[in-house]
Amino acid sequence: MEGTLIDELRTAYDAQLRGVTPPGGSARIEKDGPLTRVVGWHRGFVTGPRDLGVRGAALDTLIARQRDFFTARGEPVEWKTRAHDLPADLTDRLTAAGFVAEDSETVLIGRSADLAACPVLPDGVTLRRVTTTADLRRIAAMESTAWGEDRSWLADDLASRVGSAPENICVLVAEACGEVVCAAWLVFNDGLDFAGLWGGSTLAEWRGRGIYRAMVAHRAQLAAARGVPYVYVDASADSAPILTRLGLHAVTTTTPYVWSP
Repeated sequence: MEGTLIDELRTAYDAQLRGVTPPGGSARIEKDGPLTRVVGWHRGFVTGPRDLGVRGAALDTLIARQRDFFTARGEPVEWKTRAHDLPADLTDRLTAAGFVAEDSETVLIGRSADLAACPVLPDGVTLRRVTTTADLRRIAAMESTAWGEDRSWLADDLASRVGSAPENICVLVAEACGEVVCAAWLVFNDGLDFAGLWGGSTLAEWRGRGIYRAMVAHRAQLAAARGVPYVYVDASADSAPILTRLGLHAVTTTTPYVWSP
């Protein structure tokens, strides 16, 4: 029964989410053959259907065209792959073209109604929706600290999304003593059965207290209230076990292959 469910969820994922890109108000979406390409995000982004429908030298040409396009712009580009992609040698050809694999993540899907428990937060921690530039900058600063890398670009990215389609993104922060200790956002895509669980970062000293779980529950409530049956997420190795225990199902893995000029 579990295997049948996973197959159904993976099929729905492939049918509805393969062309879905990081939604940024300032980004431009382009098509290049079977690929969907994002230009004007913090780095280029490429995704495609499960089966690209091209093989051999034609695939090498398609890969080189994306690499050269973003090289001319002086920008890195991420090609998003999944473990069940076709052709099977796609990642080998990306590597041969100079793309480098980053950390893999697990694609998890769950029913929003099943996950929509009442959020339980630790004493002294509050949860609220934010939209102001000041709050979005605080999120970017927290993310930079949590991940040990510069994520200042995130403030402008979130502000662009909130400004261009506020009905399709809900940005949340958990705060303690005036400090942002966790942030996450829920992204809707018109006409799809899926809402995306993104962000979900918590400061190291606040982990293990249920804040991340509360963020998931609250976003699932919002998705269920909007009539969106499923939520999905690309989960890190740290987050995947938590989300699996909450009731999400692993359907595949995803690995970004990045070219940096």
